[in-house]
Amino acid sequence: MNDKDRRHLGRVFNDVPELYDRVRPTYPDELFADLVAITGMHARSSVLEVGCGTGQATRSLAALGCSVTAVEPGTGMAALARQRLATYPNVKVETSSFEEWDDGGRRFDAVVAASSWHWVDPSIGWRRAHDVLRAGGWMAELGNVVVRRSGEPEVYAETADLHERFAPGNPDWGHPPLEDDVRATEEGWGPPNDPGGLFGPTIVRGSPTVQWFDGEGFADLLRSTSVYRRLEPDTREPLLDAIAERIRTQMGDRASRRYLSVLRVGRRAD
Repeated sequence: MNDKDRRHLGRVFNDVPELYDRVRPTYPDELFADLVAITGMHARSSVLEVGCGTGQATRSLAALGCSVTAVEPGTGMAALARQRLATYPNVKVETSSFEEWDDGGRRFDAVVAASSWHWVDPSIGWRRAHDVLRAGGWMAELGNVVVRRSGEPEVYAETADLHERFAPGNPDWGHPPLEDDVRATEEGWGPPNDPGGLFGPTIVRGSPTVQWFDGEGFADLLRSTSVYRRLEPDTREPLLDAIAERIRTQMGDRASRRYLSVLRVGRRAD
């Protein structure tokens, strides 16, 4: 993905910040407990969050008592994050891409990216993350990997024909991986370790989570994701209406979206 495409796709959520905040999964408390245990973060730690979105992970970081500087390129997302985080005096939201963000010479104990690092240009992002960290600082990524369980109904499997009818040949269509298969991999999710040896060995922790929706709710969840937002509206909306109807009529109007919530942490190499 080139830089122009990455920036465009990374900001498609800015069109629907309230929907994104309402339906997208958050991150289990266990992952933040693991983050604290691994990094030794405490109330006096300073954290830079890259791509805070509407502040879902930011709230958990703020609750730790850390000083949090949250950077978000989408103006609508950043505005909603400020609203949601107004009760936390230890949080400041700045509107900028990470690549263009002015650090003003500030240095941090941890850089955290929650479901956002893949939108950052890797030729810039890894070095910037290294440079804004103090010696001994930590880089942490959180993410929710969509998974399925063997023998359990799964929405894509039940609607693959609809996907092909409305958007045939889309390379993004396909079954989520089995949860056991994801757990069996060394990395668990996402990109490999940084390409330049800027961070030490990666420590990985995972925790299963699940959301339940009716048909309309599941359509809203898909409506908030980049795979569906990049579709033209006259393709996306009939597809999502058909998916919602299939869930109502053939799945008892109750569908799950399972995730393996994963934390990846590496220490700054000095």
